[in-house]
Amino acid sequence: MKAVCLVGIAEPLREMEIPIPEVGENGVLVRIAAAGICHSDVHYWEGVSPVGALPQTLGHEIAGVVEAAGANVVVPAVGERVCLHYLVTCNDCAYCRSSNEPFCAQARMLGKDIDGGYAEYIAVPARNAVPLPAEIPFEHGAIMMCSSATVFHALRKGRLRAGETVAVFGVGGLGMSAIQLAAVFGALEVFAVDIDASRLSAAEACGAVPVDASAGVPVDVLHRHTGGRGVDVALALVGLPEAMRQAVQSLAPCGRAVLVGLADRPLCVDSYGEVLGKEAEIIGSSDHLLDELPLLLELARQGRLDLSRVVTDRIPLAAGPVNAALHRLQGFGPGLRTVIMP
Repeated sequence: MKAVCLVGIAEPLREMEIPIPEVGENGVLVRIAAAGICHSDVHYWEGVSPVGALPQTLGHEIAGVVEAAGANVVVPAVGERVCLHYLVTCNDCAYCRSSNEPFCAQARMLGKDIDGGYAEYIAVPARNAVPLPAEIPFEHGAIMMCSSATVFHALRKGRLRAGETVAVFGVGGLGMSAIQLAAVFGALEVFAVDIDASRLSAAEACGAVPVDASAGVPVDVLHRHTGGRGVDVALALVGLPEAMRQAVQSLAPCGRAVLVGLADRPLCVDSYGEVLGKEAEIIGSSDHLLDELPLLLELARQGRLDLSRVVTDRIPLAAGPVNAALHRLQGFGPGLRTVIMP
């Protein structure tokens, strides 16, 4: 089968012919219909975050159709539409049994530790293949497996309650899902903070109050909008210490800042003025949980999460377009989410 693989850190990805993966007795073979290109893929390509043995097929946002199933598999059935939970775990340790599988010592991530979705086929344990409702396009199902699922988990970690206010720092693929999901959670008002005018316009179209971070200090703007109080929950989706600190500084008393973006520099805060004095919380949020995905998919099936504005580019499974997409993401270029559709 054809795959687009990482062959060396910071080197262009290369098209390769690799074997179609074998399916174990508890696994399924999925013919990939859509694979999202995530900003995390840029981190793997750059070497900011380590990957498994090279060559490695990137891509952890995957949806497709079950092509074959192992002898012990009852569901999903051959021919069923599925999207893939990207963490392959032991399913037996204390973390897996308590639905905290990201902390499984044996956890391996598709497209990072083991081959992922920039390919024509992928084999995964059957439990990782989540039914994809017919109402949801493959490309939407794919990106939901990271961007939407990640912010859904982050909002849960932030304990967002109905009637509270939310600031979303970074209105890329994750941010667009965060704005809509915050409304589902019952947020009274959602503020979208970014420097890109087109992204702010898209956020406003989804019901958010745009805050242009290039036109002034966003913390000041957020305080003005909230009568000097600040916001109850701030999501820092950009891996920049400045954005993370602004998320903390924007909090109201007893507010919660949830850090999601990957950063390679430390975050410095005024421990009393910004955290202790107002009993604020700084919360880390990594990955998401398998048992969160059915509800997330149902919200999309009902149209309460609409990703039609988020998928801005569809490209073939070829090295040239994939490398160009990674370069655009690296430079925070135009568009939101690019999806490979073999």
